Amino acid sequence: MTVYIDPPTWPGHGRMWSHLVSDVSYEELHAFAAGIGCPPRAFERDHYDVPSHRYADAVGAGAVEIGSKELVRRLTAAGLRRPKGRPAA
Repeated sequence: MTVYIDPPTWPGHGRMWSHLVSDVSYEELHAFAAGIGCPPRAFERDHYDVPSHRYADAVGAGAVEIGSKELVRRLTAAGLRRPKGRPAA
């Protein structure tokens, strides 16, 4: 199981956010997210939005810390990237 998280550098709703992704499957991602208490509503197209105060929880549970550009590169290479405007498979 390989799940990745980028640093909490994305502002929104008065907080900073990280993105949690899998380079294997959405099923793996959903299972990991549920295991750390991410609500289903935090899933957006191809990733979970994780607030900065939950970053350490994700890393402690096994998420690998990588930069944002590398996260997108791995997600794209796995064929799991769903940019805005592109329908789900």
